Amino acid sequence: MGRDRYPRQSLGALHSRIKQARILMIGAGGIGCELLKNLVLTGFGEIHIVDLDTIDLSNLNRQFLFRREHIKKPKALVARDSAAKFNPYVKIEAHHANIKDSQFSVDWFSDFIIVFNALDNLEARRHVNKMCLAASVPLIESGTTGFNGQVQVIVKGRTECYDCNTKQTPKSFPVCTIRSTPSQPIHCIVWAKSYLFNEIFGTSEDEVADLDYSQDSENAAEIENLRQEAQALSKIRQSIESNDFPKQVFEKVFKDDIDRLLSMEDMWKTRKPPNALDFEALSKTSAAGGEAGESIAQHDQATWSLAENFAVFCDSLRRLSSRVQHIQSSGSLPVLSFDKDDDDTLDFVAASANMRSIVFGIEPRSKFDIKQMAGNIVPAIATTNAMIAGLCVLQAFKVMKEELGRAKTVFLERSGARVINSETLRPPNPNCEVCNVAQARLVVDPARATLSDLVEGVLKPDLGYGNEFSINNEVGTLYDPELDDNLSKKFGDLGIKNDSFLTVIDDEDENPRVNLSLSVTEKDLPEDSKSVLLPQMIKIPRKPVATSDRTDGEALVTVATNGVTAKRKRSASPEEPPFQEQQSAKRGKLQKAVVSSDPVVIEESTNGAIVIDD
Repeated sequence: MGRDRYPRQSLGALHSRIKQARILMIGAGGIGCELLKNLVLTGFGEIHIVDLDTIDLSNLNRQFLFRREHIKKPKALVARDSAAKFNPYVKIEAHHANIKDSQFSVDWFSDFIIVFNALDNLEARRHVNKMCLAASVPLIESGTTGFNGQVQVIVKGRTECYDCNTKQTPKSFPVCTIRSTPSQPIHCIVWAKSYLFNEIFGTSEDEVADLDYSQDSENAAEIENLRQEAQALSKIRQSIESNDFPKQVFEKVFKDDIDRLLSMEDMWKTRKPPNALDFEALSKTSAAGGEAGESIAQHDQATWSLAENFAVFCDSLRRLSSRVQHIQSSGSLPVLSFDKDDDDTLDFVAASANMRSIVFGIEPRSKFDIKQMAGNIVPAIATTNAMIAGLCVLQAFKVMKEELGRAKTVFLERSGARVINSETLRPPNPNCEVCNVAQARLVVDPARATLSDLVEGVLKPDLGYGNEFSINNEVGTLYDPELDDNLSKKFGDLGIKNDSFLTVIDDEDENPRVNLSLSVTEKDLPEDSKSVLLPQMIKIPRKPVATSDRTDGEALVTVATNGVTAKRKRSASPEEPPFQEQQSAKRGKLQKAVVSSDPVVIEESTNGAIVIDD
């Protein structure tokens, strides 16, 4: 009995299910280390860990599974090896990868009985939320910001999902400030991340949320000039395979664009003018230094010199260019996205931002500082992580026992009357565009399937759509009645691959359907069959009639950017006694219970489990 003695006593009949359970934990950082320790000591039979990041010196003050000798090693692999020592009977599989990679498909998610999120960014959280909904797997979502934390239970069709409540949108910056008159390091970082990187390797600036393009009579001409600059950079992008590609990009953004700004003399009457950079001069200085850009990039705590930033800039451009060319050769859409845990993209953004800072007389920052600012990282506190990790496991017990009525959304906050607060799980938001949708699997033959096959072969004849509907993916709109250029294109040409999601939006004015979310599965189909199939026909419900906002006595207030929603303060109710009376009543109830029986009761019905009613 040994190692299982206390978990068996605490969990009763649930213990045997836990020993056979196959669970997934995403993120092996602050919360992840604490959570993995709890899961292993509880005795979950098989645990899979996914994390893309590597261990940094700054992690060691709170991520206790890691030591100094682990720096620069993958978090997932080291966490697996460290946690395995706590309980050798638990099987732990580690994946050093991005959870958004195609290998982590809907079918892969569906093999787990529960998923734990311990992530630190909004985009990845939303992706996991969508995948769990598609796979019908319960999700325990968690996040911390300083002393605040939150645990949310998400079960498809029965509770709110992660996107049911609007999250705080990232701060946007006026485009003229970012592109013409930066005055702070954050302005240069946003320029490098949301403008320069996207124009060369990603999605054009017109689709970026960080930039505000609102115009007035004073800046309309400048806005148009900036759009022309972006178009010129897009043309340079076409020469990505040439040897002088780094020089073309450099001279465009650090010389030609700066010279244009300097020609606008009125702009600099009250501001310090920028100084353009010279590619040839920096090439000689950088070569004289002798250290390669990739080697310099390893010193992420140091503030690099201009020559060092130049070396990292050129080196990261070559690395990213090679990746784009590889993607092109595979036939996929050559688009990269910034990820703070991707060294290639981070090196490029850090070096570009620093050189722009130097041009405008702004103090440059270390790569480590830029990673925090570009990735919107909020410092974590070890005790907060530990408490949230424990609460995650307690809520998971209720889900596994199918006692969802007893599960709670739990809030940890330092400023309230109580440190830990909770509220009953809410039903799905009827207006949520993520969970309140019809979902279906779409099987496509990648060699033959076109967008027209989906529109004319499935949506209209099989599902009854009229002419007023659109099809979107994460990049944007692929089809609507006025955009039919893509109909003849194959799915692969549009960047639609295995486990991509397509959203069909019914735009009929009267009684429209709810959105339809299609999960794409690639499969070779017989030549005499359709190239796009619905394995199972579905009935798509109509959208509910619009109603006023829910009024259940609690207002939602979103704070921070690390997955934490502040506790919803309950408005006073005439029927509700004051807080002190409630507490007195609770104390009286407890005292009365203690008089009548033992404070710890062993119940036969739970096979000897110690029951704690929370």
